[in-house]
Amino acid sequence: MRKLVVIEFVTLDGVMQGLGSPDEDRDGGFEHGGWAAPYFDDIQTASAVEGLRSTTAYLFGRRTYEKMTEFWPNQPDDNPMAAHLNATPKYVASRTLTDFTWSNARRLDGDLAPAVADLKAQGDGTIAVLGSGMLVQDLVANDLVDGYRLFLHPLLLGTGKRLFRETARPRPLRLTSCTPTSTGVLLLEYEVV
Repeated sequence: MRKLVVIEFVTLDGVMQGLGSPDEDRDGGFEHGGWAAPYFDDIQTASAVEGLRSTTAYLFGRRTYEKMTEFWPNQPDDNPMAAHLNATPKYVASRTLTDFTWSNARRLDGDLAPAVADLKAQGDGTIAVLGSGMLVQDLVANDLVDGYRLFLHPLLLGTGKRLFRETARPRPLRLTSCTPTSTGVLLLEYEVV
């Protein structure tokens, strides 16, 4: 059975919005896009590449999928992340999107909870969720998340979409790994207990 792991870049105050570029996600007047760029280092890159080994599928929300298709399909296969993303099955939780132009991408059919449970039951490895903040909230609410890989940045933004929002009950986690980078980012791995 596969595990579903949420992989996110977040600030110390929990913001996950617009990490990649200034115009990535300006919802709510967010003006801090591209905040993660100054913190990238070889340790983060090595960790990301290491995580590819166990990833056998990706799960995206519609907006994240659309943003990803603007960039990754056009990257060369000598980029390990691009090669893996382009070749690996991708599932998109969307009721409205019908055109899937990225290779190996398809809609996750049916209601979210049973569809994801079925996806987890197929095969081995990890289903990685990247970005997809609204989807993550639904996955948490339905007890479908098995673990988290967080890239915790030493930065307070004070505004923006947060990874963790209100939950109906406490959800205990167990820290399984903590690796500091040269830029002060902590690579944290948790499993849901």
